[in-house]
Amino acid sequence: MGHDVIEDRYARLYEQPFQLAELGHDVLGVCLSYRNCTTKDELHSTTKGSMRWIGLSAGKLRLNLVTYPFSLLNIAREFKPDIIVGASDCLHVALGYQIARTLKIKFAADLYDNFESFGLAQIPSLKYFYRRALINAQAVSCVSEPLAKLVKKTYLARGDVFALHSTIDKSIFFGRDKQECRKKLGLPRNAQLIGTAGGLSRDKGIEPVYAAFLELKERNPNLHLVIAGAIDQNCPPPNNPHVHYLGALPHREVATLFGALDVAIVYLRNTPYGIYSFPQKIYEICACQVPVVVANVGSMSKLFENSADILYNPDNAAHLACAIENQLTAPSYSKLAIMDWKDQAHILENVYEKILSDG
Repeated sequence: MGHDVIEDRYARLYEQPFQLAELGHDVLGVCLSYRNCTTKDELHSTTKGSMRWIGLSAGKLRLNLVTYPFSLLNIAREFKPDIIVGASDCLHVALGYQIARTLKIKFAADLYDNFESFGLAQIPSLKYFYRRALINAQAVSCVSEPLAKLVKKTYLARGDVFALHSTIDKSIFFGRDKQECRKKLGLPRNAQLIGTAGGLSRDKGIEPVYAAFLELKERNPNLHLVIAGAIDQNCPPPNNPHVHYLGALPHREVATLFGALDVAIVYLRNTPYGIYSFPQKIYEICACQVPVVVANVGSMSKLFENSADILYNPDNAAHLACAIENQLTAPSYSKLAIMDWKDQAHILENVYEKILSDG
């Protein structure tokens, strides 16, 4: 996800186990890095239960990768969990299931994305072991309704399969003073600003955003585009003085970016990634009380079925430009009901406790 889960305490992979610990459970999170990094073994402060994180390094030559299954098995034997939850990607889910099966422990999986769309899934036989894990899991939480349907109807998972959207930290994402945000980021105070943050890649749908900006700029010289995230070198942003690239912002500063905008854009394409994902930034933007336009794809189509004026057809720059212009002229604000991570932890707690009580 472009973040160190333990160091950055970032989003779903950190918040789910941490909030379960906050409810009084003893939780151990193990991160198996594919890169050479600093190993970690640390306790994170909680008000009730306990939260311990272990981070393993692949080593300089990545030779430690082959020892991960044995390391994880030893860690699990020492911790003696009631349930193992596999997350992050195909390999972690498959490995988590194998450890649970070996130790005869209940197994659940959490999918923050369609992991089969990741490059890692091309490893021979990995998709088979991944699907086997999901089929046999007692529960599978999925980031979107379309992904939950895929797991249930196509993979034929036998356990409890349900959608659980990635959500936000409401202490970070909330309505802010627009001018203060612009001042902090060095953005023009009196311009009209549209923008976005995330993976700025052609595959994810950034190209129509650039094209729509250039189209609107022709008839609105006061318009500026603000972007943050990793740039796709094969699809760079327009070379225009009204384009402001802020780099890869820390998570907390993304809220400042959204707070500075007149209209924020959630871009997707009609691809497996777009169909099965649930972009967390839609909740971040709405919590910041910023008008938004959204690609009409997957779970976004359902979420905004009663707000068709803010939806645009993916890969259609002209339609996107029209939606942006409408929001600039007569802005509308979404009133989505947004759970926080603690609310979601209660849902997971109930599911996991049911798994354990079923024997």
